[in-house]
Amino acid sequence: MRTFGSVWKNPSDELGAGRLLEESGLKGFQIGGARISPVHANFIENVDGKATSADVVALMAEARRRAREHGVELEHEVQMLGPIGLPDG
Repeated sequence: MRTFGSVWKNPSDELGAGRLLEESGLKGFQIGGARISPVHANFIENVDGKATSADVVALMAEARRRAREHGVELEHEVQMLGPIGLPDG
């Protein structure tokens, strides 16, 4: 399976990004062809080889939104190239 990860920096030494996203119910969550890995929630998988960058960005935005519900601001570890960016809200 092709992956886009490790996606997020760990928020702290005590709290890993994967564990936070797992606790947020995102393991296996999918948008289009991109899915948060059901094995490790800090990886995004290209499920059928048809994930688009828009699918990945939307999934990252949802992960960031759910982390904020837990009072955590996630910082992405992957480097975005070009004009692609995550929405602020």
